[in-house]
Amino acid sequence: MYLLKLILRNALRHKLRTLLTVLGLLVAILSFGLLQTVVDAWYTGANSAAPDRLVTRSAVSLVVPLPVHYRDKIRALDGVRSVASANWFAGVYQEPKNFFPQFAIDPGPYLAMYPEYRIHPDQLRDFMRDRKGAVVGRKLADTYGFKLGDVVPLKGTIFAGNWEFVVRAIYEGATPKTDTSQFFFHWEYLNETVRSRAPQRANQVGVFVVQVSDVSRAAEISATIDAQFRNSPAETLTETEKAFQIGFIKQTEAIVIAIRIVSFVVIFIILAVMANTMAMTARERIAEHATLKALGFGPGFLGGLIYGESLAIAFAGAGFGVLLTFPVADWFGAKMGTLFPVFEVSTETVWLQLVCALVVGVAAAVVPAWRAAQVRIVEGLRAVG
Repeated sequence: MYLLKLILRNALRHKLRTLLTVLGLLVAILSFGLLQTVVDAWYTGANSAAPDRLVTRSAVSLVVPLPVHYRDKIRALDGVRSVASANWFAGVYQEPKNFFPQFAIDPGPYLAMYPEYRIHPDQLRDFMRDRKGAVVGRKLADTYGFKLGDVVPLKGTIFAGNWEFVVRAIYEGATPKTDTSQFFFHWEYLNETVRSRAPQRANQVGVFVVQVSDVSRAAEISATIDAQFRNSPAETLTETEKAFQIGFIKQTEAIVIAIRIVSFVVIFIILAVMANTMAMTARERIAEHATLKALGFGPGFLGGLIYGESLAIAFAGAGFGVLLTFPVADWFGAKMGTLFPVFEVSTETVWLQLVCALVVGVAAAVVPAWRAAQVRIVEGLRAVG
């Protein structure tokens, strides 16, 4: 208890210096936490993918469609529980900056594959009955103020023309990590409209989402699907939903790596600041350390004082930084709208913040503690701080 009291008094001896150091640590730990949360948000889709879901797309490119009749052939394969069509729509709502994911789907089988999307039965029934009906996620509805019965106009990009959809259902997420920023509507409505406007583009599907009955056979079933369409005009590539999502992430992998590097550079910079603070502290107290040695206190006690003060300052800054990470992350996620469907500070991020604070506290005190432990009594008492 006496040692802790002494450490606290030493830390508060130069209140302005300590305050500025704690503030610097707070900013560094907060920045580190936010940057790590951005990286986690980037991987949300891959991390939430179910192992029993596969995605079948064109072997040439994702932008090359597949014939809709593949759906029945895939469904007939052994081990396949369900198949649903899905098309990326990419419509513009009011202005280009209002981006959110839009998919034309086979509503029955598709929504059944995603139990994490919680829809009220009455709303689901209304959606299934309305060919222009749409299902929107809770975050998307809150971002743009969508309510049941609202008409949502979209200007087509991939599928030209002006489109209107009626919000018939709003789905909630089963967990905080569920993506509730998506917009779903009937694939049949898309196909019928395309057939009337551009018949040559009708009966085509972007991807097929395949649910398997046995997760252990996912690789086998993927190979069987691709083998069935090998040497056909539209060959396929089937992979797990997680692998499919990671494929998108790899397109921006350089950005993710840069964010990770920057987050650790921030910690390195505050380590240098912290080391300078502790070096100044030890240099000012050479005479005091020599006096303590003369009174019989050993090198371990002197080193402990430096380490204790450094760790106290480090964890004070980290504590405030961790506490502020949550409200700041909530604010940042709200400002980003649907760009980051899930922006939640994970437990792993908090532990990383605390580990970084521990590393900074220990590393910054190594040299000052060693010098304090090695100070000679005679030379120390001659020193002028």
